[in-house]
Amino acid sequence: VSPTAVPVSDHAAVAQFCRDQDVRLVVVGPEVPLAAGIVDDLTAAGIKCFGPTAKAALLESSKSFTKAFLDRHEIPTARWKSFTDPKAACAFINSASFPALVVKASGLAAGKGVIVAATKEEACKAVTDIMQDKSFGSAGETVVVEELLEGEEISCLCFSDGITIAPMPPAQDHKRLMDGDEGPNTGGMGAYSPAPQISKDLLQKIRETVLQKTVDGMRKEGVPYLGVLYAGLMLTKDGPKVLEFNCRFGDPECQVILPLLRSDLYEVMQAVIGRRLASSMPLWKEDSAAVTVVMASQGYPGAYPKGLEITGLAKARQLGLEVFHAGTALKDGRVVTSGGRVLTVTAIREDLPAALREANAGVAAIHFQGAIYRRDIGYRAIAFLRQSRGLTYKNSGVDIEAGNTLVQKIKPLAAATSRSGCNAELGGFAGLFDLKAAGYRDPILVSGTDGVGTKLKIAQECQKHDTIGQDLVAMCVNDILAQGAEPLFFLDYFACGKLDVEVAQGVIAGIADACKKAGCALLGGETAEMPGMYPPGEYDLAGFAVGAVERGQMLPQLDRIAEGDVVIGVASSGVHSNGYSLVRKIVEKSSLDFSSRVGVSGDQTLGELLLTPTKLYSKTLLPVLRSGHVKAYAHITGGGLLENIPRVLPESCGVVLDALTWKIPEIFCWLHKEGNLSEEEMARTFNCGVGAVLVVQKEMAQQVLRDIQAHESAWLIGKVVSVPKGSDNVKVLNLQRALQANRSLCVHSHIQGKIQTGKVKVAVLISGTGTNLEALINSTKKDTSFAQIVLVISNKPGVEGLRKAERAGIPTRVIEHTRYQSRTEFDSAVDKVLEEFSVELICLAGFMRILSGPFVKKWEGE
Repeated sequence: VSPTAVPVSDHAAVAQFCRDQDVRLVVVGPEVPLAAGIVDDLTAAGIKCFGPTAKAALLESSKSFTKAFLDRHEIPTARWKSFTDPKAACAFINSASFPALVVKASGLAAGKGVIVAATKEEACKAVTDIMQDKSFGSAGETVVVEELLEGEEISCLCFSDGITIAPMPPAQDHKRLMDGDEGPNTGGMGAYSPAPQISKDLLQKIRETVLQKTVDGMRKEGVPYLGVLYAGLMLTKDGPKVLEFNCRFGDPECQVILPLLRSDLYEVMQAVIGRRLASSMPLWKEDSAAVTVVMASQGYPGAYPKGLEITGLAKARQLGLEVFHAGTALKDGRVVTSGGRVLTVTAIREDLPAALREANAGVAAIHFQGAIYRRDIGYRAIAFLRQSRGLTYKNSGVDIEAGNTLVQKIKPLAAATSRSGCNAELGGFAGLFDLKAAGYRDPILVSGTDGVGTKLKIAQECQKHDTIGQDLVAMCVNDILAQGAEPLFFLDYFACGKLDVEVAQGVIAGIADACKKAGCALLGGETAEMPGMYPPGEYDLAGFAVGAVERGQMLPQLDRIAEGDVVIGVASSGVHSNGYSLVRKIVEKSSLDFSSRVGVSGDQTLGELLLTPTKLYSKTLLPVLRSGHVKAYAHITGGGLLENIPRVLPESCGVVLDALTWKIPEIFCWLHKEGNLSEEEMARTFNCGVGAVLVVQKEMAQQVLRDIQAHESAWLIGKVVSVPKGSDNVKVLNLQRALQANRSLCVHSHIQGKIQTGKVKVAVLISGTGTNLEALINSTKKDTSFAQIVLVISNKPGVEGLRKAERAGIPTRVIEHTRYQSRTEFDSAVDKVLEEFSVELICLAGFMRILSGPFVKKWEGE
């Protein structure tokens, strides 16, 4: 965007400029061009323009027109009268039956033409200043004298297409120069949004009785109102009353309201102009508050110096804040002051106090000589929040009602897990279990506790919460199987910053379902809502399982294990719940994200594949473990194959496994390749396809294997060997070969698939590492993307960008510029390949060549 010298007041010149520059949409910011009819003239010239016509803009440009309009349409406002004679105005002030202390210049006065007098004498002096001394120029030829209203002043804005209105979050401006609303009136020293003083009911009343009534009234009078309508309101004891209208985004209200807009502003503006707002209503950020603080020049709103250097802008942006420039200029590469209100700093945070703290921190980071600003923007709202609500457990962040709702919803889920020994009835302080009723004579109790780890991060990012409960149960009950114990009951712990009942119910439903599958009762649990401990949308899980085994049947039976025993591997369902910190790091560095489609038919995302729940082994393996033929069972959990198997072996024994004897799921092959992991890293971090290991006597191996295979995939994967003290207890042979042999099944071979219909075919031109290319690939992998990268061209061979494209399954071509005598010849070779791939759009991502005129002309706009 570059500024132009075309004068805004010359509408014909502006229209010609728009035609020359192919400008498709003009958005009018200030009030003066609106009042002068720029929208009428540009629209007549065939140029789309966002804003009201000159007649519609009378709502701002003529106070006397507005007051009469409000009365005609019975829209609540202060009692008033307009005058062209100062003596008549003063007589009215002295004789009115209400405090007639507000004096307004009827015309446009840059937001400063309003005087709120303390006494009748002051009000009469204001009339004289405006009408005789011309303090606001021609804007004061007519004055409006109004009743002084008492209450909170609030700004309510809406988009309007002439029929439909789309309200914005309400805001409050601070007109006075200094903290505590002291000092002279200004154009505004800061604002915040939304305003908590306005309840939902009151907001609805304002929409119906002010905003919609105004738009309806203008339409009835033959002047449809299109654009932004800004109503300045006073919240009086008799209800909201209109103080004034602006026909545009106010300043600084615009700087707090628009950052809260989730929808595309351009799309909303097009909907307004196309009179289809009803079908394109804008969406706003919820559970967020915005504060903007104005930094003004010393002397404002009077005379002030200009040309002072401004520093610290980059620091404010680093704090995650928006800095909006108003009275600034560039001079010799430096940003300097050029106006009264110099800039505003806007912060968006979860609540008003936090937003004010951050905005003030941003203002403190920016410096120019004599800068004036307020530190108390939003102080009324913060006081209202404290005073009106008082302190409750709920507004400190803990919602007991939500917790009770959750308990009611999960009670039937837990009840369905009842078994002999207990009734799984939630709600008491403790769960009871009767071992005798469960059939035990001389039991040893066995307990295990675990969590799900950072697999939770993927569940939360994918917003898929229904399988993570099985991971929690499986990690605990699979552990206690190592002692040969039957799981009897389970308790869960769900912790979050803010309780989302639906999410928690989904997680606990998964826990209850897994308990049923494992044959244990969901006997109790704890839901902990802890504001400040967890970011919004995040939660943590822990579980605790208790099982029992008859004395004398415990595993492992170390004295029976001997050289020559056979190792049986039971299939895992995938990564289970270990190593996810590494998994997430690998995905982050890869060309994929959790929404990338994978699998032969592309019917699953990478996130869904990684969320495949941990297998539950208790019901299927318990009969085998109790048969007396199994000497040891190991759960392959954190520590992988290398660290878990030795836990169930005597010190003198180890195992040798052959990775070619079992099937390794393709996800491990992809992790191995993409993460460039060593064999040892794979075997120490992941289960590599084996979720449980059993040690059996050689003669019984086939029978035990058949018993397991009736329920699970399982293989003979190795044998027990004697090992000298201090040497490795586990050797995994052929792991590298097995991982590479399964490459044909690898996730990547199914990623790119066929060219997808309806997507724009994009070619990316690169010269180097392709950092931007990686982000483009990630973006186009998302289901919501309208683009598909069908080709990557590099003018240099062997660069990292080509490898990134190949890993993502995208075709690549190298066209070396050094082999061509001219730019045109090189460009022609590039053009030929683009045609071959039916490319519709070219993206230059770190492409270090200047493209020739003919090539640019051919691909203009593409």
